[in-house]
Amino acid sequence: MLAGMKSRVLVVDDDPALAEMLTIVLRGEGFDTAVVADGTRALPAVRELRPDVVLLDLMLPGMNGIDVCRAIRSESGVPIVMLTAKSDTVDIVLGLESGADDYVVKPFKPKELVARIRARVRRTENEPASSCPSATSRSTCPPTRCSAAPSRSR
Repeated sequence: MLAGMKSRVLVVDDDPALAEMLTIVLRGEGFDTAVVADGTRALPAVRELRPDVVLLDLMLPGMNGIDVCRAIRSESGVPIVMLTAKSDTVDIVLGLESGADDYVVKPFKPKELVARIRARVRRTENEPASSCPSATSRSTCPPTRCSAAPSRSR
């Protein structure tokens, strides 16, 4: 990420009140945010927006979060944090094995979530660009971590 640029978080959740709260909290902490409320719109949003982190619910209309996670992971190394009410061990394991980097159960503490997002951004920024054969865009990276920050002009 270039100095002075805000990290971008894509929120994929169909609960409008939660999405609004996340947007308020994340913007207050210095992040740019975008919200998608349908699983089928998540992958196109990742391709278009090239977020630094994706917050992904499991229970979504259109396409469930596990399938969304696998689809994103098949073409991008963007960090994915699952944010869901499903707290059974089997759900957590399935989420992580489908490609999520972290799993946070609702209800959650906003400050902890922000810290987890910052940790994911920091870790991605600190990885060498050589870890991604195509260091020009996350959208072309394989399912490994990619530190290549997309060019953004504002």
